[in-house]
Amino acid sequence: MSNATDRMETTLEEKLKKLEEIVLGYGQMIVAFSGGVDSTFLLAFALKAYREAGCPDNVAAMTAIGPQFAADETGFAERFCDSLSIAHKKMDVSHVLDVIRDNPQDRCYHCKKAIFGTLKERADMVGSVLADGTNLDDMEDYRPGHRAIQELGVASPLKEAGLTKAEIRQALAAVGIDAAADKAEMPAFACLVTRIPYGERITEEKLKMIYAAERYFKDRGFSQVRVRCHEISEGLMARVELEQNEMEMLISGKRDAAPADFEEALKGFGFRYAALDLGGYEKGKMNKSVVA
Repeated sequence: MSNATDRMETTLEEKLKKLEEIVLGYGQMIVAFSGGVDSTFLLAFALKAYREAGCPDNVAAMTAIGPQFAADETGFAERFCDSLSIAHKKMDVSHVLDVIRDNPQDRCYHCKKAIFGTLKERADMVGSVLADGTNLDDMEDYRPGHRAIQELGVASPLKEAGLTKAEIRQALAAVGIDAAADKAEMPAFACLVTRIPYGERITEEKLKMIYAAERYFKDRGFSQVRVRCHEISEGLMARVELEQNEMEMLISGKRDAAPADFEEALKGFGFRYAALDLGGYEKGKMNKSVVA
């Protein structure tokens, strides 16, 4: 093993040690648990740390639910907590859609302020620190929601410990909890609202269409997919982003379906037209026109 690799591993070890000190320093914490990679790692790591400290009941989880969140992610969150006997409360935040329906560029700020305000109020009632899964890499994208989290006093221990997304996935695989290790291989996810361009109205119908369409692709073996929903004069158009190496599988029919079958399926979900984004999947693509 090279010296460079040794330094990298030592650095990660130091970061994880710092993370342990941070979470144990809270004394009692609640993780805002979406079921995504980052919050899964934070919850699993915190549980392990508190178990070793002899107080596993000092960590709990809360999951926001509503039409803006994919059912398979929230379902995973529930199963994960049940499997590890973690106290878990689901909070219905469907009302937040009324706050962000007009979809301004700072939508994420208003959304996070409303959702985390609800979670923080609950955490404060029981004397726990509310922590989220924000990491160091999240600071590189347009993230107005992070300002809301800071204003509310929500802790971001992964960012504080200096952990990147790659390091979190590496550490997840070795955290010692099977359900968490499996998550290390799962693609990144973001709330369904991010599929709708700024300025175009957010509706429950659009969110249901987006979720059904993405689920259709995932059920056919595509690892990473975003179905962007665009308003056009004739109705709604689905712009599909896939990993570059998986586009050929769709075009060539290697997923047991011809391109026309995918188009027909998307129309069945309510889209008027379907288009494949030749640039492929790219994190934060919808924010490219935004000046932070």
